[in-house]
Order: sequence, then C-alpha cells, then structure tokens
Amino acid sequence: MNILITGGKGQLGHDCAQVLSGDHAVTSIDIEEMDIADSASVTKVAGRIHPEVIINCAAFTQVDGCETQTETAWRVNVTGPENLARWASANSARLVHVSTDYVFDGKKTPPETYVETDPTAPLSGYGKTKLAGEQAVAAATDDFMILRTAWLYGINGHNFLKTILKKTLTEPEKRLTLVDDQYGSPTWSYRLALQIRHLLSHNARGIFHASDEGYCTWYGLTQYFLTKLNVSFNIAPCTTADYPLPAVRPQCAILENRRLMDLNANIMAPWQEDIDLFVEQFGTRLMAECGK
Repeated sequence: MNILITGGKGQLGHDCAQVLSGDHAVTSIDIEEMDIADSASVTKVAGRIHPEVIINCAAFTQVDGCETQTETAWRVNVTGPENLARWASANSARLVHVSTDYVFDGKKTPPETYVETDPTAPLSGYGKTKLAGEQAVAAATDDFMILRTAWLYGINGHNFLKTILKKTLTEPEKRLTLVDDQYGSPTWSYRLALQIRHLLSHNARGIFHASDEGYCTWYGLTQYFLTKLNVSFNIAPCTTADYPLPAVRPQCAILENRRLMDLNANIMAPWQEDIDLFVEQFGTRLMAECGK
C-alpha cells in the first residue's frame, strides 16, 4: 500500500514509519511539508503522493496549552483531521486517526474500564477538541479507523517518562511528587504502530480502543520505570488536588480494547512488558540523552 503519515516527527509517527516501511511505500511528513489545517496544503501534497491510506499522528497534545491556545488546538485537532477525511473520501483513501482517553470524563472507579460505546464527556479543552476531531472525521468519510489510546510514550519526541528521568538524574536531591489517584494505561508508541499495521490488514471501520493492557497511576508508572532503569529516585505520591493544573485530567480513564478483542485482532501487551522492552532496547540511549 501507498501510505502517508502525518506528524512524522512525533513519537507515534516515527514508529509508524519504522514499522510500516518494510512492507509498504511510506511517506512520512510533518508540518513543514504539509499543514493539515490548511485544506489547500492537504490537496497539494496528498494529491502529489496519492496515498491509499493516511495515518494521522499529528495533534496538538499540550493538554494545559489547549486551555489557552484554543484556536491552535482547534485547527490541529479538529480542522486538520476534517481536511484529511474530506480528501480521503474524495480520493478513495482510508483514514486512520489517533485519538485519546481524554474524550471520557474519567469518573469510573478502577478497575472499571471504558469501552468504545461508552458515552463521551470530555472535561478539558484538549479532550473536547479531540472528540470534535473524531466527529469531524466520521462526518466526512465512511472509510476511517479512529484509534483511542492513552499515556503514550516512545523513544522519539517528548513524553512523561523522558521528563521524569531527566528531572531525576539532574536534580537527584529534589523530591518529586507524582499523582497517585489518576489511573490509566501507559502505551508504547511502537506497540501502537504494530497494532495499526495489524489492523490495516482487516477491513475494519469505526472507533477502536488501542492502549496497553492493565493500568497504574503516574506514581506507580514512575516507580516501575526508574526501577527497571536501575536509577535511584526520590519520589512521593500526591493527590490531584495537591498538584493543580490548568486542565482537568480524567481520574480514571482505563481503556478496554473490546472491539480489537471482538475481531481477534488485539496485539496490545501488558504495560509492564512494554516498559521492560522499552528499557531493554533504549535504556542506554535514554541515559545518554540525559548526559549519563
């Protein structure tokens, strides 16, 4: 297949290009080559590449930034996916669009999970724009897959794990407080890329949840990750109320990959296994990026 990946410089775009390039003709681009929020730019670039599949990994993911940079968030998270969906519909292409657990209100109690048919009720500007992006895609084309994922991390780009590791190594004497009452499923971007490749072989449409199996808190994730890296740490748990931020986060946003399981297509792994693999493959690089 001829595949176009947007947001190619991000962690998921990078991994999708790596995973798919062996079997497909892949063009991976970022905003410098095509602004998805500009319909003329989409028409020009996609018209030149003629993709059979577009994988949209581009997003404005600064959760707190979405509270103030509302125009930018809407352009990237809503107008952009809509433009891609319209082009895909007009040119017989399939659109794979990546969304988030933030479309839910997070009011369930662990270990309760959210499935694809649960009502959406986003609490933050980020969640609201991502939900609006889903709706725009569904309204513009019938040939789409929307993959909701959560707590994404990878070797390329910025993420929570890299930030925590750098803070731990550069300020070892400083105690870090980490939220221990928000629950979710840490998901390796490489695993999600493998899942996308697997799904492309199915004639599946609609919304899918695609996060790693199991759940933890940010505090629990940090403990596990730093222990696997053999890095000494000084961390303490706190509540969401102890660590106020501009955007409201879901307290419990554990996704269940029910539709993937119904299709016998779920290849997502337990989150601990993927952290283990991530550290095994990239531990030395992660430490080197922090100057260690």
